[in-house]
Amino acid sequence: MLHYKTYELDDPCAPWVVFVHGAGGSSSIWFLQIKEFIRHFNVLLVDLRGHGKSKGIIMHKEDRNYNFEDITRDIIDVLDSLKIEKAHFIGISLGTILIRNLSELAPERVTSMVMGGAIIRLNIRAKVLVTVGNMFKRFVPYMLLYSFFAWIIMPRERHKKSRLLFVNEAKKVAQKEFMRWFRLTYELTPLLKYFEEKDTGIPTLYLMGDEDHMFLPAVRQIVTRHTNSWLQVIGNSGHVCNVDQPREFNAKAITFLTRISSGCAADTILPIALSPC
Repeated sequence: MLHYKTYELDDPCAPWVVFVHGAGGSSSIWFLQIKEFIRHFNVLLVDLRGHGKSKGIIMHKEDRNYNFEDITRDIIDVLDSLKIEKAHFIGISLGTILIRNLSELAPERVTSMVMGGAIIRLNIRAKVLVTVGNMFKRFVPYMLLYSFFAWIIMPRERHKKSRLLFVNEAKKVAQKEFMRWFRLTYELTPLLKYFEEKDTGIPTLYLMGDEDHMFLPAVRQIVTRHTNSWLQVIGNSGHVCNVDQPREFNAKAITFLTRISSGCAADTILPIALSPC
């Protein structure tokens, strides 16, 4: 089973919030969120397979070449072991794809979703990056590839902290594991197309940096078509907005989750969620 860590309030009715990191990261990327969130919610942090303290864990021998469903079911297994029937989910980058996939596999487990730096669609630049990566992944050191991708996605000087955090975490991922995860890129386009066409109706808040040039445009479009979906744009922030602007990220996410947990109607949440855009 995946490595995980929990923080539980004394309140037996307190809702759960599950944090899901992206590829190359670990649960440590949420260090700027934990202090604030554990004041309001029970918190579950997971390290995805091959990442963080889940490094080296092989769930089953036949899972050496796994897919998005396998990785998503790893998270569900943790929920089952902790007897968490339903939770709010917060993801960053590729973690948002896993959360969205979880909402397909087990929609009854998802109260709401907060999608930070959400990957909704691959633009031309992203598709070129994936193609180049697949061409050279066996010839170029994987950390060189990862560092290059991180710079393309987070190019500005004020993204440096986020960029270095992800690169340093990625150094802890074994090369074979990196190759397994990179193989998942072949699944991305059809999976994202399906997600874009399918409206779950689950309350979803997209938190995007205003400088997230690769992924923000697609999110702007999807919130106009999907019900119960809202966008808040965080200023002076790139792709990893929970690290670039943690106070604003925390405040917006906690407000949203608190209102969902209290049963507020969509028209009550809507003005708050859309006001900065």
